[in-house]
Amino acid sequence: MKLDQLAPHELSEFAEFLERQCGIVLSEQKGYLVYSRLGPLVRQENLTSISELLQIAYKGSSAQLREKVVDAMTTNETLWFRDKYPFEILSKTLLTKLASVNRKVRIWSAACSSGQEPYSIAMCIQEFKRSHPRAFPYGIEIVATDISTEMLKRAKTGKFDSISISRGLADERKNRFFKAVDNNHMQLDHEIVSMVHFKPQNLLNSYSGLGRFDVVFCRNVLIYFSLSNKRKILQQIAACLQNHGALFLGASESIAELNQLFSLERNNPGIFYIKKSN
Repeated sequence: MKLDQLAPHELSEFAEFLERQCGIVLSEQKGYLVYSRLGPLVRQENLTSISELLQIAYKGSSAQLREKVVDAMTTNETLWFRDKYPFEILSKTLLTKLASVNRKVRIWSAACSSGQEPYSIAMCIQEFKRSHPRAFPYGIEIVATDISTEMLKRAKTGKFDSISISRGLADERKNRFFKAVDNNHMQLDHEIVSMVHFKPQNLLNSYSGLGRFDVVFCRNVLIYFSLSNKRKILQQIAACLQNHGALFLGASESIAELNQLFSLERNNPGIFYIKKSN
């Protein structure tokens, strides 16, 4: 089946719909993503065109289909220990500072996709606890959120194919934390999987149900939002961070002009942000 091309006004209408639903800004240059990501969904739903798919999604008569459209457009690639330095800072600096606090330590992985980031965090914590057995006397919790329920469902299994496993995961950790289940898939250790609590969360909505955090990873997601929505997200993250809590953004992202909320911390390599005291 050859898919029809959307007219310019249809593409604009879809861009507005997508930003309303999840905040992602779809530029004209990225129109090709609409065809590559929604094409398979058209075939899956036995529809005739992307136009037909979008009209059904807009009407709101099928919330499930609307969610599938948003899922298709927000599913991004991820990898283990992405950029390395955030996990080095976590292991060598932040966990040491948090090891003896007299309450539960909480870490949030926002826009976690298929789970590689929060599971990478869990591996760092387990490695730290192996050499510091008395650390975190009140426990430590990892919360991982994503707008895509399909991604969350997949992440919860802790099962990854060989291509996913090969992206950023050293052989030493692969051998320690995974077991082969068939020729093409590996299962993550149950103890690591049980450390992560997955929840649905639209970053444009309230974070009040998530609680307070000591560390937030919100990496490589703000680049998809408008400046006003980026400000809103950072302000909400600041509100749910403990005083002097740490924020990691993607390598190409910054706090923009919100330096009244965060101070920049330089590390070698990499940078992160610390929430200023209220």
